[in-house]
Amino acid sequence: MLVKALSVLVVLGLTLGAPTYDNQKPKGMPYDFGYGVQDEYRGVAYDHSEDSDGNVVRGSYSVLLPDGRMQIVTYEADHENGYRANVEYIGEAQFPSKSGTPVTFKPQTQNSYQQEQHQPQSLYQAPQQQQQLQYGQ
Repeated sequence: MLVKALSVLVVLGLTLGAPTYDNQKPKGMPYDFGYGVQDEYRGVAYDHSEDSDGNVVRGSYSVLLPDGRMQIVTYEADHENGYRANVEYIGEAQFPSKSGTPVTFKPQTQNSYQQEQHQPQSLYQAPQQQQQLQYGQ
């Protein structure tokens, strides 16, 4: 019985004496950034800006969509409420009008080029017969 009690005390002592670790996440660092691209020749326009106080991240980005509308997303994110976004569109969608007859694809049934014909040629010449030499004569 004394051995059991001593074993329990040893295990209890080792458990209480074990090091403890702080499992809290480190506080975030404050930051802010932003960028933008405007290329009228290619029809590209987008930007992004974001800032954080170390706890809450706030930002927005926008992009010119292929249909001509501008999509603007504003967002806020933190560890308590997660990611929350608000999306809005500016402008009317523009679609090209259909005109003309549809283009159809008709594959060719044979090659449109003349393939060269090659004939094999013999580049090997048979050896000339030499006289048999007889040794010892």
